[in-house]
Amino acid sequence: MGIALGAVPISLFDRDPTNLFILTQIRLPRVLLAALVGGALALCGAVMQGLFRNPLADPYLLGIASGATAGAALVIALRLDIYWGAVPMGALLGGVLAVAIVYRVAQTRWARLDNYALILSGVALAALFSAVTSFLLFYGGASHDARRLIFWILGGLGGAQWLYVLGLLGTLLVAGAVLVLFARDLNALALGEEMAAHLGVEPRHLRKILLFAVTLLTAVAVAVSGTIGFVGLIVPHILRLIVGPDHRLLLPAAALGGAVLLTLCDAGARTVLAPAELPIGIITALLGAPFFLYLLRRRAQLGASL
Repeated sequence: MGIALGAVPISLFDRDPTNLFILTQIRLPRVLLAALVGGALALCGAVMQGLFRNPLADPYLLGIASGATAGAALVIALRLDIYWGAVPMGALLGGVLAVAIVYRVAQTRWARLDNYALILSGVALAALFSAVTSFLLFYGGASHDARRLIFWILGGLGGAQWLYVLGLLGTLLVAGAVLVLFARDLNALALGEEMAAHLGVEPRHLRKILLFAVTLLTAVAVAVSGTIGFVGLIVPHILRLIVGPDHRLLLPAAALGGAVLLTLCDAGARTVLAPAELPIGIITALLGAPFFLYLLRRRAQLGASL
């Protein structure tokens, strides 16, 4: 359905060469990229919420999005975006750099990763990289580069290419397989670190593996799509209500739910203001923020009734 929708609806059976090119080289990679990005963010969000035992955790908790945005902004400000793939590569390096700094700060002298230090370091680094991005936006003024960066910050899939699809697909298959493989251990960790240790799970080792896989997958997703919020926060909540807290079911379900949600949001982004395109991050925020407030309100009411 998403392939046929757009500023100009095109039938899937259209044999016109121009329309066929639009379907196969523009819309099909875009729809596939939307599904992959949505699935990756929702999967990582479910893992982060289970890992930190915090329903407010999301894939951007450790500053990945802010680091990636600052990396992309620096590439655009230096006019390196004239080279193919420079912006996604800058975003990828920025996201990885941010998380590397967070890991280093949060690591104790006993080589342990402290959860509170990870979260607080992520918040601090996010503020720092956001300041860098704001400075570059201010420096760019009303130029074309600044407008392009703003659109990238809001999230968009307009630059979808087959190479991006294949790159994210490969990352998702590898990192996603690692995350699903450790779903049972993640269930044990939900009982507490001491109980998990009694069940044969090494919490510190598990945390490092899962955080590395989440970092890699989230950084690649942000690099090809910009910052798309709320998918990794809302989808795991919804699927947890449907399939339960067992991560062996929750993780695949979250990936599928995120793929469906972002594909629908992308179709809306291409058609609501056609022929103009609405940044997809605006749609996910408009849908996600009210629903998230509803979940918080319902949680508070349930807590008050107990």
